[in-house]
Amino acid sequence: MSSNRSRRGGGQGKGGGRRFENNRIYAYPLPLIIPTPEERPSSLYKALGIFKGLTAEVLNPHCEGTFDVATRSIWVINSRDIQILWRRGFFGKGDLSRSEPSWHARQMNIRKLAGKRMTSEEIREKRRQERKQFKLDRAKALADAAAEADAAFREGREAALPAIPSGATWKPQPSIPDAIPETLPLDEAEDQDASVLEDVEPLEDVEHLQLTIQEAFFLSWGLDCLTILEPSTNEPMSLQSIWSSFQQVHYTIPPDPTHGARFDNPFLVHYVAYHYFRSLGWVVKGGIKFCVDYLLYKRGPVFHHAEFAVVVLPVYEDPADQQSSPFSLSGATPFSWSWLSTINRVNSQVQKTLVLAYVTIPARSRVSTDLLSSPACLAHYSVREVVLRRFVPARMRD
Repeated sequence: MSSNRSRRGGGQGKGGGRRFENNRIYAYPLPLIIPTPEERPSSLYKALGIFKGLTAEVLNPHCEGTFDVATRSIWVINSRDIQILWRRGFFGKGDLSRSEPSWHARQMNIRKLAGKRMTSEEIREKRRQERKQFKLDRAKALADAAAEADAAFREGREAALPAIPSGATWKPQPSIPDAIPETLPLDEAEDQDASVLEDVEPLEDVEHLQLTIQEAFFLSWGLDCLTILEPSTNEPMSLQSIWSSFQQVHYTIPPDPTHGARFDNPFLVHYVAYHYFRSLGWVVKGGIKFCVDYLLYKRGPVFHHAEFAVVVLPVYEDPADQQSSPFSLSGATPFSWSWLSTINRVNSQVQKTLVLAYVTIPARSRVSTDLLSSPACLAHYSVREVVLRRFVPARMRD
């Protein structure tokens, strides 16, 4: 068990060569910053309780985003706000990128023909091409070996089998251009690159950061560092308007006023789980790639791979509320063992531990629905985790 724990501990590390730079760029876990006092009180001052002049003031970046009803998300356009929200807590996703909003940097690298610092998407694409080339080289070597063995058998001689590429020894062959340009001195090459870039029309950054409504409400209500704008008027939305609008987006038709708000609104159920894990210090990202609701990172995607994959399972305190619900919550009905085995196997293959997060929905007969008019209702939800590990006898015997 110890070997398995060490293999999983903290998630698989990433970015060894850039670790120091990442520690500097992503030094703050949240957009809010509490500066460290330059001078700390001495032991005598501590004993007397004197901390004059050492009160830390919270620095609030006050970012802005626009509510988009069609995508159920908030769009952050300002480049300053995008960098702050991504680098301080890894909030949101670039709409033209895999995760980090790096579309502009990728396009600039393409213009320069060879960027010295590759983005995460470029590194991923390069590795995919290398794996594809390795499979082609290996298949060709196996076919040549089979043909040589067959020919040697017919001629009655010993086969001279070619070497079969292996994943440990195979290295990608650099591509050779048709015409090798004349090598220029370093200073002349840099001047040439600069002149080429000056002639090209400036590249506009058209990418925006896309926040889920759970992330946006956490930033707006929990941290008070995000202002959400109404799309039609471009005016700041009040907290009450944000609270009601985020619940309305999950109705396919306008809700019946006679039924009122409901505790099983998908926004509330998933926000409870999101806020729960965020409040415990985890970086929470979407997990649709691995068939789950959330992925949990210890520090962030640039430091480690996600260690835990979370599936949110709503549990009705009163089964009658489920019968009258206009929502079809995923996971509210009993799941099959084949579904559980599938999800667990998918995440075990990528070294993630599956967590079932049971969110208990309060009964309408016990808790007044008037509380749904404000975030005060969140105190009546509860979250319980069940951790699943796939038993592998060969790995866990020790």
